[in-house]
Amino acid sequence: MLPKRRRARVGSPDAAPCPAGRFPGVAIHLVEPHMGRSRRAFLTRLALSKGFRVLDAYSPEVTHVVMEGTSAEEATCWQEHKTASLPPGGSHPALLDISWFTESMEAGQPVPVEGRHRLEVAVPRKALPSPAWMPPYACQRPTPLAHHNTSLSDALETLAEAAGFDRSEGRQLAFCRAASVLKALPGPVTALSQLQGLPHFGEHSRRVVQELLEHGVCEEVERVRLSERYQTMKLFTQIFGVGVKTADRWYREGLRTLDDLQEQPQRLTQQQKAAPPGPKRPDPAVGRRGPASGGGGSRGAGPSWGHRHAGRRLPEGLVLYHQHQHSQQRDPAHPTRQNHTMDAFERSFCIFRLPRPPGADVEGCQEPCPTWKAVRVDLVVAPSSQFPFALLGWTGSKHFERELRRFSRKERGLWLNNHGLFDTEQKMIFHVTSEEDIFRYLALEYLPPEQRNA
Repeated sequence: MLPKRRRARVGSPDAAPCPAGRFPGVAIHLVEPHMGRSRRAFLTRLALSKGFRVLDAYSPEVTHVVMEGTSAEEATCWQEHKTASLPPGGSHPALLDISWFTESMEAGQPVPVEGRHRLEVAVPRKALPSPAWMPPYACQRPTPLAHHNTSLSDALETLAEAAGFDRSEGRQLAFCRAASVLKALPGPVTALSQLQGLPHFGEHSRRVVQELLEHGVCEEVERVRLSERYQTMKLFTQIFGVGVKTADRWYREGLRTLDDLQEQPQRLTQQQKAAPPGPKRPDPAVGRRGPASGGGGSRGAGPSWGHRHAGRRLPEGLVLYHQHQHSQQRDPAHPTRQNHTMDAFERSFCIFRLPRPPGADVEGCQEPCPTWKAVRVDLVVAPSSQFPFALLGWTGSKHFERELRRFSRKERGLWLNNHGLFDTEQKMIFHVTSEEDIFRYLALEYLPPEQRNA
């Protein structure tokens, strides 16, 4: 159980009642996204100290909404999004720039709202961009598997993948974030103006979208897709156990095809030999976050069973590859010391040889087609106390997981990984029984796995 003081902080923002203040006709709501969590907390304390009433949640009681670094269009979209969840007929509070708040704090009382304070759109309402205001973190918004902007997001993800092959992490992340925003939009993008006010859309991503909207293709994206390096790197990295570094080394050594690799079997490890992609062994082993399985890996929660005992009962020839890793004991009080990419659970990485249904199509296969396919299955054993965190951590998408951890650190001051949720300052570990509990402690709306396709 959490101490009472801590429970109020990490639970609902309105857990503690707000005093009426010296100015009963004024209720301020400070909008966090551009302002930041720490600055918002500081400004809230400042306003309370001067007798102002500050509401953490947007509600019909709010009279003054204060934003920082926000355009009028973005402010209006934000208000429309918030108002849609409130009962109809409520009043619309004033949308104000931070300058009104600053002047009010200096005066020690609410200053009159003037035109220079207001965030007002100078164009007719019907000309506003159609997408609603969007939260900046992917873990704050539902992202379905099927969405309205597939061609646009695919183009940006191609550039993200190419940047990853060049180990340009900054460019890769920028394209990933822009593609994630497109996936979460409630409708198709038909004009560049619809991107106004949306987070994570830099000039490069906007230029790609503009070309696609105007011409149906983007020259840069097509050039990347047709390039020998991109095609080769994509082929090699689909092999189980081959990362970007290995694929890049093979490419620089002149290798281009699976036949090139088969001619030099000494280059391959056992796991890489088990299920390479291509016509001879189709359906390469998928990662733990394959989108075809609902945005995540297997979510079964059956009883633990030893891989050694189960292996004795498996039919001969069923297992193409098997690697077992023992659990590594880590200090839960020091989560920052744990590896960022993998957890410390006991696990088995397996590739199974499974029969292919009679008559099934095999893309690119020359007769006779194989009667079996290779399927990767990762078996993870987690203690019951850490199971919700393991389940959440092994259920993608990869970008969603990265954003969830970033949100925990930046906005809540907490550290989240596959083993737990930690407050390193208070040296506190949060106890949960479900994924929903984790979202609740982070004050996030729960998103089911099929809505995490970020």
